[in-house]
Amino acid sequence: METKRAASAIVRQPGEGARRWFFGGGMHTWKATEEDTAGAFLLFEDEMSLNKVTPMHTHPDSDETMYVLAGEILMNMDGTEHRVAAGGVTIAPRGVPHAFKVLQDKTRVLCLHTPGTAQAFYDGASEPLRPGNEPGTVNFDRIRESGRVNGGIEIVGPPPFPEAQD
Repeated sequence: METKRAASAIVRQPGEGARRWFFGGGMHTWKATEEDTAGAFLLFEDEMSLNKVTPMHTHPDSDETMYVLAGEILMNMDGTEHRVAAGGVTIAPRGVPHAFKVLQDKTRVLCLHTPGTAQAFYDGASEPLRPGNEPGTVNFDRIRESGRVNGGIEIVGPPPFPEAQD
């Protein structure tokens, strides 16, 4: 017999949700998981340090929306750079190459993947952050491996920012 998945009602207060150290740099607080939403979306807050960069990448099976809560990022979307400050939003439809660089310490973004199919990638590219644990070390090899094993992301090039290194 097939079981029908149903979304859960969710109320999470500030700071609530599973906290994970992402090996691309940043601390995620998962607000709504693929399981919570019956696959409809994945929603997490990401707090990042100054100069964090991502490689140029795509999400082949999900659209990625990032709403900047605090700080500022430099977004390279399909070859064009845009400065995006608090209150700004970026939307990278599935398959569109993009990368970003953090321009202010403690920049926070709310990241929404629709549908939530990229969660396996993020899970494999992060580890739980427990009280007393310090954030880990940035490890792009772990990012690539999680993408290879779990899907959800395709790395298509190094960070496009002159002083950034992959």
